Amino acid sequence: MKKHIPNIITSLNLICGCIAILFAVNGDLIAASFFVLTGLFFDFFDGLAARLLRVQNEVGVQLDSLADMVTFGVVPGIIMFQLLNKSITNQVLETRFEVSEAMLWFGDNMSFIPFIGFVIVIASAYRLAKFNVDTRQTSSFIGLPTPANTLLIISLPLIYEFQYMEFMDAILFNKWFLIGVTIFSSLMLNAELPLFALKFKTWDFITNKIRYVFLGLSLVAIILLKFIAIPIIIGLYVLLSLFKKE
Repeated sequence: MKKHIPNIITSLNLICGCIAILFAVNGDLIAASFFVLTGLFFDFFDGLAARLLRVQNEVGVQLDSLADMVTFGVVPGIIMFQLLNKSITNQVLETRFEVSEAMLWFGDNMSFIPFIGFVIVIASAYRLAKFNVDTRQTSSFIGLPTPANTLLIISLPLIYEFQYMEFMDAILFNKWFLIGVTIFSSLMLNAELPLFALKFKTWDFITNKIRYVFLGLSLVAIILLKFIAIPIIIGLYVLLSLFKKE
C-alpha cells in the first residue's frame, strides 16, 4: 500500500491543476492561483514521501511530470492569456470577471495577442521533457523549474487583487510588460542555468546552508511584503544559485 502513497499525493496535485484550469478559463484568476498553490504543496510532498518511504520508481517520475504539466504548464499559460486579453480591452481591469468577458477575443475585436500567453505552455512542456531525460538534473536544476515560473505568473493577479496601488494598472496590465514577462519566463525555463534544488538529503546546516538561507530570507520577505515577495523570491533564488559553490 505504501508504494501508492506518493502517486496519490501526485494525483492530488493533478486534481488541483484541473480545478485551477476551470477557474482560469472562467476568469477567476484568484481562485485558480490558490488551487495552484495547493497543487504546489502536494508537488513538494509527493517526492518527499517517495524518498522517506523508499518507493521511488519510474512511473512516479512520469506521473509527477504529467501532473506538473497541467498545474505548472497549462494553468499559467491560461492565466497569462486572460491577463493579456484584459490588457487589450478598454474595460475595468479585474482579476475576477464574468465568463462573457473572459472570452472577449471571440468576435469583431479578436486579437492574436492573448495567444502569446500559450508560449508558456510550450516552454513548460519542453522544460519538463528535457528534465526527464537530462541526467545532470538528478540533484539540481538546469533552468527555472516550472513551479517557480508558475509562482511568478500567478503573483501578478494576486498582487493586483490584494495589494493594489494606483500605478499597478499601468504596469501589471500593460500588454508589453506581460509579453515581456511571458518571453522572459519561457527563456528562463529552458536556460542553461544551474539552480539548486530544495531537496534535503540531510538536515545539517553546513550541507544545506544555501537552502536554509534561502528559506529564511523568503519567509521574512513573505511576512513583510506578502504577494509582492513572490517575484523577489524568484530573483533571490536565481541569484543565490549563481553564487552557490558546489
